[in-house]
Amino acid sequence: MTKTLEGKVAIITGGGTGIGAACADMFADHGAHIVVAGRSLQSINDVANRNKGTAIVCDVSKFEEVQALFNKAQSITGNIDILINNAGIPGPVSPIAEVNVDQWRKCAEINLFGAMYCMREAARIMCEQKSGSIINMSSLMGIQGYPMRSAYSATKFAMVGMTEAVAREVGPFNVRVNALLPGAVSGENMDRILERRAEAEGRPVEEITKENYTDPAALKRWVAPEEVAKAALYYASDASSAVTGDKMKVDCGRF
Repeated sequence: MTKTLEGKVAIITGGGTGIGAACADMFADHGAHIVVAGRSLQSINDVANRNKGTAIVCDVSKFEEVQALFNKAQSITGNIDILINNAGIPGPVSPIAEVNVDQWRKCAEINLFGAMYCMREAARIMCEQKSGSIINMSSLMGIQGYPMRSAYSATKFAMVGMTEAVAREVGPFNVRVNALLPGAVSGENMDRILERRAEAEGRPVEEITKENYTDPAALKRWVAPEEVAKAALYYASDASSAVTGDKMKVDCGRF
């Protein structure tokens, strides 16, 4: 396999499961030293150990923990070359008139403020070293709102806006910022969302899946986490050296 990320240090937040774990595995296969960050020590250890990487416990909603994460990661080689800004939660699945305000706020603290904290620290280091790639994990719901998901949609729309704004700020320092917009990705996270929707709507999971997720997709299937990781690898590598401020759908054609 071509080691397209040989010698690079990549921080992957939310790296213990799903898309984050898939990115960690793929980036390590391509030569990167991966720093797997997350709130669960067991899950991030599992991913880091199988890839000879580094596991660092971090709650991205706490700025001081994000600062510590980046300081520890920078000490490995002196540089931080890639950030996969992936940590996030689904947020409440509820009509806005009935939504739990505390759950809505928690979604914003992790998905939006946590992403901003990571971008802040990455930009500080990457601009000084005059190189780097930041990949923000937005969502298809970052370009089209979705019923019952106002908190998640709001945070993912904001990720696209931050991507475009920060790309212009850090471009003169040879730092690139792009966003991925996954569609419905299979895995434990989606299973939990489906359970919540089924309870809230009083419908079977199978009916919701077919009507809202697989049938609307041109390819008539879920997206696999590894397919999102392939798109992230493109943004992280020199293959996208002239690409910044971009957003890419990875959604099996959910137009």
